[in-house]
Amino acid sequence: MNMPSIALAADHAGFELKERIKTYLEQRGYTVVDYGTHSSDSVDYPDFAHPLAQAVEAGQQQLGFLFCGSANGVSIAANKHAGIRCALCWMPEIAQLARQHNNANVCAMPARYISTDEAVEIARQFLSTEFEGGRHQRRVEKIAIC
Repeated sequence: MNMPSIALAADHAGFELKERIKTYLEQRGYTVVDYGTHSSDSVDYPDFAHPLAQAVEAGQQQLGFLFCGSANGVSIAANKHAGIRCALCWMPEIAQLARQHNNANVCAMPARYISTDEAVEIARQFLSTEFEGGRHQRRVEKIAIC
């Protein structure tokens, strides 16, 4: 099985959850590229969301996970990139639908509002779900219209 390369990034509020998901992914054989932050010291989330989004957009990593307190800031920053479809996922079903219907390539998780177990299941669903295509392809193509 060809495991995709996964990008991770977080601000200070998401640091701990990022580290836990990083361990989960590495234990399952994924190649993980960590764009930081590397501590719980206060930082500005765009400084980490933008490099992750650029890497996924360029194809350096196939998928990404972003973490911050609410996941709003990192998802807004990531979605400024034309090739990024970042979904704010707070439950596994949302992650599944984000991949299945929206072909999301980045998943943002709200570290202050979900448990580690929930985050693991969100990551599992995001990584195990394929884009359905069909009628959803037309809709995804319309996202890029500016």
